[in-house]
Amino acid sequence: MAYLVFKDGTTFEGEEFGAWLKGLNSVTEQEVVFNTSMSGYQEMVTDLSYAGQILVLTQPQIGNYGWHHEENEADKTRLQGLIVRELSDGEGSLHAEGSLEDYCQQHGVKGLKGVDTRALTRYLREFGTLPGVLVHTREIGLEFWANFQEHDKAKEKSEHWVYRSTVKEAYEIPGLGSLIAVLDFGAKRNIVRHLQKRGFRIMVFPAGSTPEEILRHRPSGIVLSNGPGDPEELPECVATVRGLYDKLPVLGICLGHQLLALAAGGETYKLPYGHRGGNHPVLDVRTEKATMTAQNHGYAVQEASLAGSGFEVTLRNLNDGTVEGMEHDTYPILSVQFHPEGAPGPEENAEIFDRFKELVESSSLIRKGRN
Repeated sequence: MAYLVFKDGTTFEGEEFGAWLKGLNSVTEQEVVFNTSMSGYQEMVTDLSYAGQILVLTQPQIGNYGWHHEENEADKTRLQGLIVRELSDGEGSLHAEGSLEDYCQQHGVKGLKGVDTRALTRYLREFGTLPGVLVHTREIGLEFWANFQEHDKAKEKSEHWVYRSTVKEAYEIPGLGSLIAVLDFGAKRNIVRHLQKRGFRIMVFPAGSTPEEILRHRPSGIVLSNGPGDPEELPECVATVRGLYDKLPVLGICLGHQLLALAAGGETYKLPYGHRGGNHPVLDVRTEKATMTAQNHGYAVQEASLAGSGFEVTLRNLNDGTVEGMEHDTYPILSVQFHPEGAPGPEENAEIFDRFKELVESSSLIRKGRN
């Protein structure tokens, strides 16, 4: 048996799978979050926006179509734990190259199966996302939390998960069209695939890149990718975005959307339990068209803080009214809080990439006219 233990002593029991180490020294607290998607466990496990978190999947049966490496959203995972109700071997899939359990074992992800995920999700809904520990005995978990204050003071502040998720150095993806820069905070592969489908040549840059390093390559536009963690803990990335957004067309996605708001003088805040799932309704306030979106984030843009920034709220979450999209009234910039690449999730918002392509082409024509 193994356990998920919270600081208040609340405990959820299950069976271990994946990669576990023995002893108290291997225990670290991680934020526990839940996702309500009905499918797409492979894309979620390899979504770097989950870096540093323990993920609870509310769909009862997980792993039933195995593991197909081509569907990975990154060539690594930074997920710290996975909790499911029922774990399947996935033997029925013709495309399977392995199982979910195999992947977790090989990539250092602790797993807990046989858990009452409905009760666990209700607990998180009531108290919000909380840090928890995955342990072999409840006593180890309680001992960890009893000594947590001393432990927390003693440990040095660790590197932001963005820098443990981004690429180490810039690289180019060949193509015949205009060059688009992607500032990688933990970018999903399907974002890059959508840009390729629209004929762009792509250059991916590490999160720590400076505006000068990016502009040196003369891109026609830039995409600010998704990524993990609190955007306000990335002041250097905010400064980079501030140095770019008035110089070329920009598309911000998820964390990129939040960094754009901060760069313009706005503010962000933490949501009680985040938005994670493939069924979040979003309204375009200009056309009154509603779409279903895929989401994975724990922070949101404070709408009131955008006053005087030049950004107009264009999309709004129909569940709680949070800001889901912005456009600038002067510069060719648009951003969305959700995942328009839809991996996993609905694919009806891919038109965001078409809109970005239009901004890039229009901006290029303007620059040619000036020359």
